[in-house]
Amino acid sequence: MASAVFIISAPSGSGKSTLVRKVLELDKGLNFSISYTTRPPRGQETTGQNYNFISREEFMRRLDSDEFLEWAEVFGNFYGTHCSVWDRARKEGKDLLLDIDVQGAQQLKERIPDAVTIFVLAPSQEVLEQRLRARSEDAEPVIRKRLAGAAKEIRNYHYYDYVVVNDRVDDAVETLLAVIRAERVRRQRMDERIRPILSSFGEQL
Repeated sequence: MASAVFIISAPSGSGKSTLVRKVLELDKGLNFSISYTTRPPRGQETTGQNYNFISREEFMRRLDSDEFLEWAEVFGNFYGTHCSVWDRARKEGKDLLLDIDVQGAQQLKERIPDAVTIFVLAPSQEVLEQRLRARSEDAEPVIRKRLAGAAKEIRNYHYYDYVVVNDRVDDAVETLLAVIRAERVRRQRMDERIRPILSSFGEQL
């Protein structure tokens, strides 16, 4: 069975990173794509674990070489998914989970039409703002810009296959895992294991 691609998008502060981390801990059949970015690391972030941090010049060189499955500019910084992550997942027989923004999700859906898209929402604008401030990573102008950006991103929710409201983390994680399991079962309908079962019925079908 071909590897599935799961794309998760969300406005900053929706708790997406926490959900993704927990899903990866619970489902060992997933490979996670670590994006390339030109933005500087925040807090304890390290290259190769949170992001692959590279210079703007290096990003543009890779972009010119067509190394990215998708890329986007977000708040003045570039982000991209390297083509090698999809190849590696298929070789290892695992599904691929990506944490990318709305722009990147649209690009990737065009390149991989059967990719499953999931949009994560905070339960309200007030909760989203609280979470952004609780991170203590951004100055006030940046927080205001992220909130304005969130209002625009949320309008794209109907382009996604699933929407998950992150009110309670454990519930949201279970919903994400349920989506992943259901999509795997759906894909198995065309799996070669099914064909011998069908043929065993012969002309009765």
